[in-house]
Amino acid sequence: MVCETTFFAVILAAVVDQCIGDPRWCLHPVVVMGWCISRLRSIAEALAQNKPWRLRFAGAVITLLLVGSSCGLGWCIERLVMFREPPLFWTGFTLLVFGLASCLAARSLRESVLSVLVALPSAQDDANLSRARNQLSWIVGRDVTRLDRQQILRAAAESASENAVDGLFAPLFWMVVGSLLWQWSDLLPGPLALAWGFKAASTLDSMLGYRRDQLLWLGTAGARLDDLLTWLPCRLVMVSLPLVSCPIWTMPALVAAAERDGAMDPSPNAGRSEAIYAHCAGVSLGGLNRYSDHWVAKPQLASHHPPATAESVRLILNLTGRLELFWLMMAALMMKWLPC
Repeated sequence: MVCETTFFAVILAAVVDQCIGDPRWCLHPVVVMGWCISRLRSIAEALAQNKPWRLRFAGAVITLLLVGSSCGLGWCIERLVMFREPPLFWTGFTLLVFGLASCLAARSLRESVLSVLVALPSAQDDANLSRARNQLSWIVGRDVTRLDRQQILRAAAESASENAVDGLFAPLFWMVVGSLLWQWSDLLPGPLALAWGFKAASTLDSMLGYRRDQLLWLGTAGARLDDLLTWLPCRLVMVSLPLVSCPIWTMPALVAAAERDGAMDPSPNAGRSEAIYAHCAGVSLGGLNRYSDHWVAKPQLASHHPPATAESVRLILNLTGRLELFWLMMAALMMKWLPC
């Protein structure tokens, strides 16, 4: 009964995310995590005094504190669902649903990417790209100040494909795992504990996972943990995305091609997630990106396909919506077959 309740909460959370996304008037858990990381980073850098081993140790402590406290807070909220008294149960269930919804980014990702397409001027008026560049700067880390129309479209397509795994499918995967764990014992971490734990690791990676200056050592633990927690969800996306986008008999070839192209990326996950979307949507991605004062050559993905267009970016977003529905349906069948 408990696992059915928690999985129903996961379904409702996906609906809430699609309906309202991340409203700006509401304090988001990731904002709180970011605030904590900033404070802990200041303390760690002051104590470490630029010594690599101290910075690595401090990064491990920050990771343990943030991920552990996020999991613990989620676990405490999950305990409220155990109470049979209606006020406590419904309070806990409501907090559970909205807590889970805060981990999903389907609507916010779609809106952010579409805002770039809306801001793009017509092909005949490419002189003024400032609005599109400004919208793009909110969702990518590269320097956008000199990007032309084609480069903006490529960046939007790459952001839509990479962030689909980080922002939607990885946390959704850990929610389902948490729901399954409750079938063995309701004392184990549930969907909110695991989802918030993942978001904590992901936020650590986004804020500290840069290989420069002190972050070369301070962000190591968070970046490695994020890679580890995203590894399996990324591979599941690689296997399942062809099922909702292409004839089923093409799946082995598409997965093999995505693995071949994505393996050239230094990241164990980002290149592969972009590659499977590139092959399934029929769009070429990758190339030179400028970050601050240096250039990075990203591997070419699906190079035999044409460059990104507004239509192919929208197709990537639509494939994400189809795949989310497919995952929820598969998880529902799994819950039905496995005894609670």
